Amino acid sequence: MKKLLTLSLVLTIVVISSCRKIEMDGGTTTVVPVNPGPVTGQTITIRGRIDKDTVLKAGNNYILSGIVYMVNNATMRVEPGVTVKGDFQGSNVAALVITRGAKIVADGTQENPIVFTSNSPVPRSGDWGGIIILGKASVNSTFSGSIPGVLTGPGTLQVEGGIDNAFGDGIAGGGTTPNDDDSSGVLRYVRIEYAGYAYQPDKEINSLTMAAVGRKTVVDYVQVTYAKDDAFEWFGGTVNCAHLIAYKTQDDDLDCDNGYSGRVQFAIILRDSSIADISRSEAFECDNDPNGSVNTPQTRAVFSNVTAIGPRATLANRGNSLYLAAAHLRRNTGVSIFNSIFLGWPQGLLIDSRNGRGMENNIIDSTTRFKNNTIAGCGPETGTDLTSYAFIASTANPMAWNRDSVVNRFSNSAFGNVVLATVAETRLIAPFNYTAPDFLPFGGSNGNQPILTGARFTDPKLTGFRSVPFRGACDAAGVDANWWKGWTRFINL
Repeated sequence: MKKLLTLSLVLTIVVISSCRKIEMDGGTTTVVPVNPGPVTGQTITIRGRIDKDTVLKAGNNYILSGIVYMVNNATMRVEPGVTVKGDFQGSNVAALVITRGAKIVADGTQENPIVFTSNSPVPRSGDWGGIIILGKASVNSTFSGSIPGVLTGPGTLQVEGGIDNAFGDGIAGGGTTPNDDDSSGVLRYVRIEYAGYAYQPDKEINSLTMAAVGRKTVVDYVQVTYAKDDAFEWFGGTVNCAHLIAYKTQDDDLDCDNGYSGRVQFAIILRDSSIADISRSEAFECDNDPNGSVNTPQTRAVFSNVTAIGPRATLANRGNSLYLAAAHLRRNTGVSIFNSIFLGWPQGLLIDSRNGRGMENNIIDSTTRFKNNTIAGCGPETGTDLTSYAFIASTANPMAWNRDSVVNRFSNSAFGNVVLATVAETRLIAPFNYTAPDFLPFGGSNGNQPILTGARFTDPKLTGFRSVPFRGACDAAGVDANWWKGWTRFINL
């Protein structure tokens, strides 16, 4: 007794029966249950450009069909406990795009998270595109295309992934008068599963793309699982994020470009030793822009309290040969990393200056900082730290300094970094358990492996961060030990 109701133009959906399949097509509005009480159990397919405020209500089933755009300053409000599934019909891959001025308010709870996942009965990485949020904050790029009525030019960006259209729904940035306090809504207690899709080579949709997103947007307690491309990628913007989890990503976990300058605190990365990308996989991949230019604003994001668990549970474990490094800083980025733990990567910190002398200058003038971090088990089987720090100089423009200079600069005691021969020395409980991981440190971890007491927040770049005593994402007890529990899911396919 299912009935198909197709809505075109601008209509209000009134639900009067609990056995319907509804299509929200084009400009649509709110799902409104009528008295005497809420009606649930609807299967609602969402497609096209949604130009009115829309509510996704708990108890219904929601399917994204193709690329869905929130436009016209409309808000998509998603109630706690809602699951939204991205469909995959041939080349019609689903994705959700929040355009400039529009908002998504997906404000779940620890007990009732909001889930964006695959509609496949046998879900796999890359089943759908992901979530793309476009704001009006700063970017250091120029989109030179001309679209009537759409802001383009300096300070704008056409987001990769093939999501742009004749309406300019894939353009981000506020132009020459950006609003760094812009709000694109809320993502809190949200899981994004099996997303990421390559519409074109090197032009992929990530699980969560944030382009020119402003700092009044809330991104807190978000888990990305089985990302086909990157888990989290920032293209410019100023949004601050906290409590992020990337689980079994294929490419990079935290990728920032085009002038991103926000703050990120408390993040967990857990890789699968067999899953990596041909472009080389890392926890951090950070550029100023794809060309390593001096365009401003420079990418100067600051990360603190990250636990990045790589493919190598032991020094003898090689993992996928496409893994590169825990943190790959390149192309004139000014990103800084503090109070973090890197476990079991082929290399720990990789400073890559093949695009000119930008990275050298950023290190010398302390634009790029790497302080009070622990690198463990990132060396060869001998247990030395020969690959804990690495430096790649351009053969066309050789540097006046070499790898030893980089090692000395970051291993100097003033920087507070610690290199441990094995991952076991960090004394985390079960960091490499793929189905039941435990990221907490055992109590009493201190001395030569300062995990519980090794963090420092005196650096001016850490202004605005919450000061905690521990390195990495989790304390041994208390609220900072349990923040990742209850709303997450760790799946071993």
